[in-house]
Amino acid sequence: MLMIRSIRVNENLHIVLWLLKDLCWLMEYHVAALIMVIPTLSMGLYIAWLSAKDRSLFMHSLAVIFWISANSTWMIGDFFFQERGHGIAAAFFITGLCILALHYFVLVPLDAGATRNNKEIQG
Repeated sequence: MLMIRSIRVNENLHIVLWLLKDLCWLMEYHVAALIMVIPTLSMGLYIAWLSAKDRSLFMHSLAVIFWISANSTWMIGDFFFQERGHGIAAAFFITGLCILALHYFVLVPLDAGATRNNKEIQG
């Protein structure tokens, strides 16, 4: 329970960082927005590291990292490359979705089947 609480506190801070980054993007504070990518992405990586023992939390954390990467790529494209970069951002978004699809459509059903088989063997 302590680990989940620690992850939750970090997720809450992560939301604040993410909102600040996106607010800087909206306000077109280019330097501040670019600077905010570093702590936002770093916190996402830290949360993934904290959650590595729980596959479900870890998979969701990885998806968030790809989402932040997509969001940041999109922002950089808007700022410096005449709004080009959407293709790279889309690749990050799709990778995050694929991670979650793998989790929900492959790993969760496999776990359910393994649990069911273990109960049949034991019972």
